[in-house]
Amino acid sequence: MEYLKEVRETVAAIVPREAEVTSVDLEGPEIAVYTKNPRAFHDNEDYVKSIAHQLKKKVNIRSDKSLLIEEKDAREKIMQIVPPEAKIADIQFMEPFSEVVIEALKPGLVIGKSGLTSKEIILQTGWTPRILRSPTAPSEMLKGIRHHLVKYSSERKKILQETAKKIYSEKPSPSWVRLTPLGGFRQVGRSCMLVETRRTKVLIDCGINVSNSDPDEAYPYLDAIRFPISELDAIILSHAHMDHCGFIPYLFKAGYRGPVYCTEPTRDLAALLLFDYIDVMAKENKEAAFSERDVKEMLKYCITRDYREVTDIAPDMRLTFHNAAHVLGSASVHLHIGEGAHNLVYSADIKYGFTRLFNNVDINYPRLETLIVESTYGGKDDIQTAREETEAQFLRIIQETTNQGGCVLIPVFAVGRAQEIQLVIENYYRKGLIDPDVKVYVDGMTRESSAIHTAYPEYLRNAVQKRVLQNDSPFTSSIFQVAKPEDRDAIVQNGKAIILASSGMLTGGPSVQYFYKLAENPINTLTFVGYQGEGSLGRKILGGIKSLPLTENDGRTRKINVNLRIEKFDGFSGHSDRPQLSAYVRNLKPKPKRILTDHGEATKCVELAKYFSAKFAITSQALRNLDSVRLK
Repeated sequence: MEYLKEVRETVAAIVPREAEVTSVDLEGPEIAVYTKNPRAFHDNEDYVKSIAHQLKKKVNIRSDKSLLIEEKDAREKIMQIVPPEAKIADIQFMEPFSEVVIEALKPGLVIGKSGLTSKEIILQTGWTPRILRSPTAPSEMLKGIRHHLVKYSSERKKILQETAKKIYSEKPSPSWVRLTPLGGFRQVGRSCMLVETRRTKVLIDCGINVSNSDPDEAYPYLDAIRFPISELDAIILSHAHMDHCGFIPYLFKAGYRGPVYCTEPTRDLAALLLFDYIDVMAKENKEAAFSERDVKEMLKYCITRDYREVTDIAPDMRLTFHNAAHVLGSASVHLHIGEGAHNLVYSADIKYGFTRLFNNVDINYPRLETLIVESTYGGKDDIQTAREETEAQFLRIIQETTNQGGCVLIPVFAVGRAQEIQLVIENYYRKGLIDPDVKVYVDGMTRESSAIHTAYPEYLRNAVQKRVLQNDSPFTSSIFQVAKPEDRDAIVQNGKAIILASSGMLTGGPSVQYFYKLAENPINTLTFVGYQGEGSLGRKILGGIKSLPLTENDGRTRKINVNLRIEKFDGFSGHSDRPQLSAYVRNLKPKPKRILTDHGEATKCVELAKYFSAKFAITSQALRNLDSVRLK
């Protein structure tokens, strides 16, 4: 590769011979420098800074294989070097990368002041530490993912090398840019779009419509792609919700073997949701479109990036993720196409307003021509209740229901809304606003999801981050009791409880089972705190349905009367309402030259596009699925 030759020449010009560089390699979008003298790089950090500055790439310094001591001896030395207070949970070795994965509850102590501890590990063992945070509560999913990535490290290195060959192949001449919506335009669900240039084909998101079982409506229009799936250059995943990530494993089943770019928590949470989806489908005697094997294959190809980290993903395309403040690790996607030919921002799902979970959404970009913005609550009447008022109303409903011995059922999306509501409820308890005798139960995937949140505190709001780092995670507070399937009947019978259960739209999972158990007793309350998709049971209940059929275990069907109290709180939403979307566009820097609306019911997408055109004098459209548009 011509570019690899250029990289090696640059490294040779910057790093003196005594540093004993043995090889320089491209691993995906990053540069790996292997050396027999790592101390030379520690003593002069300007070497790495100069390489990174000149090549505009992330640089990793690793020991030559000849310096690596035996894994058993390395493990013992690491335990001697790192103070016990770090609470190391696991040590694994990735020989292909000359790396040792150290998982600890206090990773800062593994790094040490000015990085001295991690440097000492390198000098004494040869192994370069990759330091990960342990969750504050056990997570089998996180443990499984991390072990999977280590187990297949040889394969992953080859994947990264093959990816690099594509990224750094010959740069094409300037060309056209085309966007084709394949799902999620004028609808909510199955978000997916294809961005193409003469040289590159990239898919952004590939989700499913979980509230619609019709294959023609549930999955993206992949049959409209007039080339083999294997010819895609990259997949970009904005965040871990099934309507954005739910069909990516199918692409691997169909032959795709290329990178999936996402943030690290997005990778882990997506795996959690995908495995659960397969499990739920099996329990309902339905066949999922992909298998666990396809999910595991997808994980091998995930290349994780941090917010605001510029990454080459193709010869004519650079990717940068920005905080979207929607769920953990959620990102707006910035694509720099060509040498400044076009700049695209896909907002994905954003919250331009207060949330207890996340810091404010990013609104500053280097360049921006086309904006694709969500329209979930983009209608003219979509104005959410102020957050302070919402929390006060929510508390009142909880108090009224539990005071008469009832249960409050809160169907939650296990990723996002569950943790937001946990923060709200935990705040009530700390202030003594809820009777301490009221039990709070967490059922479904929420426990695992919350544990994963504690492994990535840097993605959380500063105040929450501080508590997690002090081992005072609100998500693992003693007030939250984990409910098992065998506990559900007793929880309902005992009453005086708050129940957080997935799924958030009552499309499956324990929330549906609790609903049927609670529905006929008017002292109970069902509270919706998130979006209810068209066709979902949640939407039907909000629409006023008064009875539902229930099939018993013996196969007989009986009627369930919906007698419980029903409340809806839009102020907890992880999506922006009309005023927030307007403020987001108004404050974006720079201003876009074109706006495309997506991720909303047809009327809302159209209304919002018209509104933006009139208010900001910016050309705005509500594209339909399959309506290709030339951006450049």
